[in-house]
Amino acid sequence: MKKTPIITPKAPGAIGPYSQGISAGEFVFVSGQIPAGLDGALVKGGVSEQTEQSLNNVTGVLLAAGLTINDVVKTTVFMTDLGQFAAMNEVYAKHFHAPFPARATVQVSALPKGALIEIEAIAVRP
Repeated sequence: MKKTPIITPKAPGAIGPYSQGISAGEFVFVSGQIPAGLDGALVKGGVSEQTEQSLNNVTGVLLAAGLTINDVVKTTVFMTDLGQFAAMNEVYAKHFHAPFPARATVQVSALPKGALIEIEAIAVRP
């Protein structure tokens, strides 16, 4: 199966040896997106603002692959504090519509650059 990297200025560049996304057949795998702006700096604010930016970054990678957030079938949300789950979920629900993607949400001890949240996604080409 041919794998094609997705590289876009519509999301922060990779901060390590990985691709922003990979297209593999009908699937697009979006690497975990922290709430960094295009300059690489974390957005100011709490988990709500950081969730918004992380999802905007996911959307940027998807757009570069010719897809939209509506093509996402699975997400994984990494949070440093599951006590902020309701705030994350409120923002998340504004981006996704029924049928909602499958999702796992896990608490981790730390994320790159001190982020509160990171979101990865898997999308399928229509």
